[in-house]
Amino acid sequence: MTTTDDFTSFDLPAKVIPQDGPITEAEIALRQDLAAAYRLCALFGWDDLIYTHISARIPGPEHHFLVNPLGLGFDEITASSLVKIDLDGNVIGDSPHRPNAAGFVIHGAIHSTRADAQCVMHLHTEAGMALSVLEEGLLPLTQHAMRFHGRIGYHDYEGIALTMDEQERIIADLGDNAALILRNHGTLTVGRSVGHAFTETFYLEKSARTQLLALSTGRPLRVPDDDLAALTARQWITDLGVSNDREWPHLLRKLDRIDPTYKD
Repeated sequence: MTTTDDFTSFDLPAKVIPQDGPITEAEIALRQDLAAAYRLCALFGWDDLIYTHISARIPGPEHHFLVNPLGLGFDEITASSLVKIDLDGNVIGDSPHRPNAAGFVIHGAIHSTRADAQCVMHLHTEAGMALSVLEEGLLPLTQHAMRFHGRIGYHDYEGIALTMDEQERIIADLGDNAALILRNHGTLTVGRSVGHAFTETFYLEKSARTQLLALSTGRPLRVPDDDLAALTARQWITDLGVSNDREWPHLLRKLDRIDPTYKD
């Protein structure tokens, strides 16, 4: 078990455990989807130099998950460069890379408790960070924002997420929600797949930018009532149950036209 309460740097002080058997076809497909999500984030301008992270849990009882190596930009991530780690922060398999300690604290917490969260996306976009400092949080101003009505939590800032004891508070504040606003920090979404988490992030990012644009006018805001916001959220959730990540293939086709090397 990981016993260090305070990491002294962003590098996770992990040990390496040999890979048990060959990498499965399911893991290869997941690696390609996750690498695609990183490249798309860079394409959309959502990256932050070498920081922030997206993780994906590998199917199976081991609770292993994939995350980006510390030191590579989102535009450099490939399927093979992703690091596989366990819930103790150990690196699984032969890799020259080490993960970000903050990524392990945040993502390890969620993957250890949310069986429905195959993918977790944590970003520091300008709109997301600006939203995180607003006391009122995300308002149900638009159809996109109402997607998150009753499905978003808030976590107070505790400094850079390098301490293990913050995990229990992240878990509690996320609850069973689809998204979490990390106060004075950024945003986080979870999804049943990489494509689902990416779509949730897309709509959360658009909702944040729209709210900030509306507030910047200084004009009175039309805020729908809770009943209408709840109805719209239910409509979104009902559609999510049958959509089968229909947005994701389009995004992969877009990326394949631009640069398919994410699959390497």
